[in-house]
Amino acid sequence: MRRVKETSGLTPPQMLASRLRSCADALHFDAVGIARVSGAPDHADRLRAFLAAGRHGDMDWMETAAERRGNPLALWPEAKSAMMVGMSYAPQRDPLDDLRDQRRGVISVYAQGKDYHDILKPKLKQLAGEVVAATGSEVKVFVDTAPLMEKPLAALAGLGWQGKHTNLVSRLQGSWLFLGALLTTADLVADDRETDHCGSCRRCLDVCPTQAFPAPYQLDARRCIAYLTIEHKGQIAREFRPAMGNRIFGCDDCLAVCPWNKFAAASREARFLARASTDNPPLAELLTLTDAQFRERFAGTPVKRTGRDRFVRNVLVAAGNSADLSLLPDVRRLLDDASPLVRGMAVWAFAKLAGEDRIGEERARRLAVEDDQGVRAEWTMETV
Repeated sequence: MRRVKETSGLTPPQMLASRLRSCADALHFDAVGIARVSGAPDHADRLRAFLAAGRHGDMDWMETAAERRGNPLALWPEAKSAMMVGMSYAPQRDPLDDLRDQRRGVISVYAQGKDYHDILKPKLKQLAGEVVAATGSEVKVFVDTAPLMEKPLAALAGLGWQGKHTNLVSRLQGSWLFLGALLTTADLVADDRETDHCGSCRRCLDVCPTQAFPAPYQLDARRCIAYLTIEHKGQIAREFRPAMGNRIFGCDDCLAVCPWNKFAAASREARFLARASTDNPPLAELLTLTDAQFRERFAGTPVKRTGRDRFVRNVLVAAGNSADLSLLPDVRRLLDDASPLVRGMAVWAFAKLAGEDRIGEERARRLAVEDDQGVRAEWTMETV
């Protein structure tokens, strides 16, 4: 990634690139780089292998337009340049410290503030206007909204490199960058690709609570807590529940341990900061949420996209792991919830908190009236 610099002595194409970088800086993007789209590596084979192995889990949208996703030219054949931007959402404290208080639910740093799509896209559209005004070219902007693999493009544009946890790592911003992409038919001067600086480090691989990395630079989403708590629509497999701890939406462990974070200053975008409603909220509050209360509490944040039932499912896992007996009445009440997803996880949480004696008393009575096979299976499985 090139810094904005003096334009004296530059060629006209270099002056244009410098001008556009200055525009990006004025819009408070923390990183900007340019790549030749024709130089983008073709990830189609790698993506097909990932999908064939089923490592995408429930994310069927990854299979849709998979061929276009593998190469940006397949998405837009006329594109010549990609202007990649990043905004830091680096937290003010270490997210791993938040895991210590088991009475509270931990929401991933990226989801604690306003939805980043709503912040990046308007800024990216402003930048697109500058590109059009300066070049007369066509432009398209993307913020995680199209079959475009943004991380490889960002690496090609010099913003960073894809670390062993598969996320982008920046020497200046660590692992805390939201990415946006601007494709254009303009022929812009490209930046140098960043090289991989992970070396022998494997902190991100070793810290993963669920061993979601089969190998360096590979992810099995089906084992990832971020996937399990956000994307996965069904019941969370029992083998992962204890490892989830009190993580109720996403997981930052592999990002937080990256040594390159020591160079990252806290985000300067105030709208990314945690709200009172998302900053390690007490589990006791979250277990009582109705659908309307859930939507009101998490309006404008990424959390809202999961819906109340999946979110409460996650909270019940945290409750079961908490050893906090004061949560037992609320957990027991959720055994009667209208959602089978919630009822099923309430069984597990109730068993963890109440013990075998009390679960035995409930089991026969509940099985006599429960008609959902998934919930019935929870009652008949081992309960501790």
